[in-house]
Amino acid sequence: MKVVNDFSWKIAGVAGDGILNAGLMLARCCMRGGLNVFASAEYPSLIRGGHNHLDVRVSEKPTYSHTKHLSLLVALNMDSVRKHAKKLLPGGGIIYDGDQLKLMEQDVGRSDIKLYPVPLLALAEQAGGKIMRNVVAMGATIGLTGFDIELFNEILRFNFGGKKGEAVVQANILAARFGCDYIREHYCRSGDDKPGGYKSVDNIDGRYSIDGGHPGDGFGFRLERREGNGHIFLSGNEAIVAGAIKAGCKFFAAYPMTPASSILHGMAANEKAFDMVVKHTEDEIAAINMAIGASFAGVRAMTATSGGGFALMAEGFGLAAQTETPIVVVEAQRPGPATGMATHSGQGDLRFVLHASTDEFPRIVIAPGDVTDCFFKTVHAFNLAEKYQLPVVVMTDKYLGESYASVEEFGHRGLKMERGKFIPDGELANNGHEYRRYKITEDGVSPRAVPGQKGGMHTASSYEHDEEGFEREEEETRIAMHHKRFRKLETASKEIPEPEIYGPAKADVTILSWGSPKGPIKEAMKLLQKDGIAANYLQIMYLSPFPAKKVAETIKKAKRCVIVESNMTSMLNSLVREHCLLDVRDKVLRYDGRPFNPEDIYQSIKAMVAG
Repeated sequence: MKVVNDFSWKIAGVAGDGILNAGLMLARCCMRGGLNVFASAEYPSLIRGGHNHLDVRVSEKPTYSHTKHLSLLVALNMDSVRKHAKKLLPGGGIIYDGDQLKLMEQDVGRSDIKLYPVPLLALAEQAGGKIMRNVVAMGATIGLTGFDIELFNEILRFNFGGKKGEAVVQANILAARFGCDYIREHYCRSGDDKPGGYKSVDNIDGRYSIDGGHPGDGFGFRLERREGNGHIFLSGNEAIVAGAIKAGCKFFAAYPMTPASSILHGMAANEKAFDMVVKHTEDEIAAINMAIGASFAGVRAMTATSGGGFALMAEGFGLAAQTETPIVVVEAQRPGPATGMATHSGQGDLRFVLHASTDEFPRIVIAPGDVTDCFFKTVHAFNLAEKYQLPVVVMTDKYLGESYASVEEFGHRGLKMERGKFIPDGELANNGHEYRRYKITEDGVSPRAVPGQKGGMHTASSYEHDEEGFEREEEETRIAMHHKRFRKLETASKEIPEPEIYGPAKADVTILSWGSPKGPIKEAMKLLQKDGIAANYLQIMYLSPFPAKKVAETIKKAKRCVIVESNMTSMLNSLVREHCLLDVRDKVLRYDGRPFNPEDIYQSIKAMVAG
């Protein structure tokens, strides 16, 4: 009995082997076949070499993250076998180049998995070049799982047709067919029961089928087409780009810093199509200052960086707060102080972002948890920035920003552009009195004019100032302006959504978390449910202003609370202590630069319950 449409696949090798491209093509192929997919990659900070691998999780049911276990490993070198063979489930297998690696059962230390040597390099060269070795491996994967090769051919046409030309497309289709046919000829049982026999049947539409055979005889997993689900496939960073465009962003400036770099690439790729200005600046200081200038001039503006770049932006971040200039900053966390681990994942910047720059001032901090959150919360970030005239930070990390998922099309879902207290030209020209840019108001938000509006002349200075913007140091002025700025946060907190609870209202365990652990937590909840442990999950997405009332109520009602986050000191728990005067004793923490595995969260919580 084979496991159908519950499949976890990994391709592993070195940088330059086409790991990312191959994995994403397989994921798109499965999605076009009506299945749900999630893909995540791990790679060192090297242009070539090092160990790279990409996971693709495939399921008929909604899937929210990768999994710790593997159904099939495509190993492009021996190092990949050593690192990942132990993760294979019983009945799983390894596809590898039998001409390059001579694997025996004792080499992998497993007798419950299958070895599938395929001459990947030789078949790639036969198809047209060794660069297609990864495509041969994709064809072999499709042959072994019994999936539809024509779906993969469609992806090859989509991937290479517009950029490379028909000759390249046909060479790749041939490479995929070679891999598929080799697996089916050597490792699949045919209809006439000849051991190892295979009859390749060319259908009119170009598909290849096993004539009554059984794909991957002895292999425990199978993929089958289902009705299309209309999903789209994109990464968290791509969703942020889409959200920014949807929100009406017209200026973006950044210096590339992993894992935020692909936001710059995405914005640049869409610059002309959506009438934006995108600047690759000389450093992060220039990036945030240019974004502030663009916003001051009246357009929606954004910048994106990682922790080290945000450290350089700190002074400009304060300038945006003092001049009450709306700005959106994406802060994509990476682990470690200084340069840290450039291509890995962590959640160690929370306290830094909450307190960055000198003195104290209001800022809104949003931490989306999945691809869909990235889109909608980026749109909301722009609305909040302009309505309350303050900086808004969208916090991500490598796992969230660079993982890909199949999700429902975003659509509009009630989206609207809220630009706040912009003053119409006519109203400014006819108001009959001097314009006060920083007028003290009950909600803390002042009427806003931009350069060029008649009657809207004002001073915008980094110095403390009065309502007109002129520099002042009197005690009364300082107190009045300080209170005015902080009233914005009080007003904003009334419209910011409360944290959402996933799972049953009554639960044995309540999980508290923020950011990218959302997917692994939701998968872990499924595993706990199978063991009869009811779990629910409070996703805290808006971290400033902190939703103290909802968090406190949830903790007090819970039988047992567990915090899950990717840092050593449990920064979320420190916020709970600060704002709720409560302490969550049980924690599942990870800080090795890798994302949570659902199975690890499940095992940790299960042990807590048992203990």
